[in-house]
Amino acid sequence: MSSNKVHLGHTARKRFGQNFLTDNNVINRIVGAIAPDNEHVMVEIGPGLAALTEPVAEAIDNLTVVELDKDLVERLKTHPFLKDKLTIYQGDALQFDFNQVMVAGKKMKVFGNLPYNISTPLMFHLFTFAEHIETMHFMLQKEVVLRLSASPGCKAYGRLTVMAQYFCQVVPVLEVPPTSFTPPPKVDSAVVRLLPYENKPWPCKDVDTLRHLVTTAFNMRRKTLRNNLKQLLSDDDFAALGIDASLRPEQISVPQYVAMANLLCEKA
Repeated sequence: MSSNKVHLGHTARKRFGQNFLTDNNVINRIVGAIAPDNEHVMVEIGPGLAALTEPVAEAIDNLTVVELDKDLVERLKTHPFLKDKLTIYQGDALQFDFNQVMVAGKKMKVFGNLPYNISTPLMFHLFTFAEHIETMHFMLQKEVVLRLSASPGCKAYGRLTVMAQYFCQVVPVLEVPPTSFTPPPKVDSAVVRLLPYENKPWPCKDVDTLRHLVTTAFNMRRKTLRNNLKQLLSDDDFAALGIDASLRPEQISVPQYVAMANLLCEKA
């Protein structure tokens, strides 16, 4: 059944950031990347008009979906094929407690075509459940994928980069042009794979400390690390860690940020 038929009669809503994926070739490649199976709890965020929902649900027994738009929830509940396959939660994914969909002995595979306005806060929310997640596949604005996968020294490297790479291995999967959507967005999109680490390569003693440190460091990107972190770390601290405090925040690697956060925990 073609997903294209589904969006007749539903108008994309700007306030939900809705652009519906309608390119079957792209859809098939994304579903291949997601690799749906019954060994994981499959969770879709924002199924919209079911472009990914249908082919994923075809491959498995049950799919959990979190959707904010009440009209789309009603549509899914009465969908001839999907209604028996879906467990539907109507609500805001940013507030959603993903613990409630967990099944003993199974990790989650989470995926979605994320509205641009919630993509960053939603990823930060999902990182708090990272130990229960096997994979995440998201369609995002291409610039967000560049930020997620950036290396130190790039303009795209920032707070999101450091936190995402602390929790996950980040793998760009494919680029998706505006013509793959209805209505076509004004930006290029891309699909990214996030693989939460079973054992983090740079363990942090307290993630809240890391989050606070990274946010503080990037508050003023143009200033030096010494300037931005003077309330938190002294020149002696930087020297002890072997970190050049005259560098800017985007020149500092993820393990260096973790080392600074761990030192802060020791000082506390």
